[in-house]
Amino acid sequence: MTPRTRAAAPLLAALAVLAAPPVPAAADAAPWTAAPVTGAKGGGGGGRGPQESRSAFYLEGTPGTVLEDKLSVRNPGDRPHTVELRGTGPWISLAARRVDVPPRTRADVPLTVTVPAGTPPGDHSAAVVVSGGGRWVRVPMTVRVGGPALSALSVEHVRVSGTGRSAVIRYALVNRGNTALAPRLTIRAEGLFGELLSRPASGVPDRLPPGGSVRLEERWPGAPRLDRVAVRVTATAPDGTRAAASGSYAPLPWLGPALAGLGVLAAAVVARRLLRRRRGPA
Repeated sequence: MTPRTRAAAPLLAALAVLAAPPVPAAADAAPWTAAPVTGAKGGGGGGRGPQESRSAFYLEGTPGTVLEDKLSVRNPGDRPHTVELRGTGPWISLAARRVDVPPRTRADVPLTVTVPAGTPPGDHSAAVVVSGGGRWVRVPMTVRVGGPALSALSVEHVRVSGTGRSAVIRYALVNRGNTALAPRLTIRAEGLFGELLSRPASGVPDRLPPGGSVRLEERWPGAPRLDRVAVRVTATAPDGTRAAASGSYAPLPWLGPALAGLGVLAAAVVARRLLRRRRGPA
């Protein structure tokens, strides 16, 4: 580098900095949030303390009533946000479907929940969904409809498919009541010579809503290859409500008739020998 070039280097560097494009401002580090308004009286007993925040709506009422609450959309960032709002069920009505939220402020949107006449008592689930700026938030809602709670379960369609290590027990669990349940299930199997299986079922949901149903299956690698088995599935809710159903399993369908035939044949042989003894020697 020549002495003239060394002298010009600082000036060239300064010009390069001035000519460089400006660095874009970073995106908002704190995006908008959505939640029920703090301390709102969630209709009929769902209220909270004035300083207690809520992560979900909880409302109570009887059929035919209209419940009220509010959704709060907060914008802690430095630029405005526009969000879209919608309810997941026909019961929910929002005062606005689109809301503009200025920087460092919030927008409170009133909403109503109309419980139709004739709605069965129990818990009913819904949600308010808020979306905007490439993200969305689902705010859960539980509406408890007053009236006598009814717990009712049913176990249905118990069957076993496959044989040996590939055997699978399949069945359906249905909540036929009007309140959510968290049942425990046990599976028992008995063959011609006693008990073959007794254990809790796996994969049972933690919460089964009213009217909900689920199909479940249980692998049974120790299933017998030569037997006639009765499989019984029993469901028990925390309040003591029980339901059970059974299904038969015969890996070799001809085994039962064959054993029955052998029994008849053995009985005939024994009867013939007894008859001969009674007659004595010819």
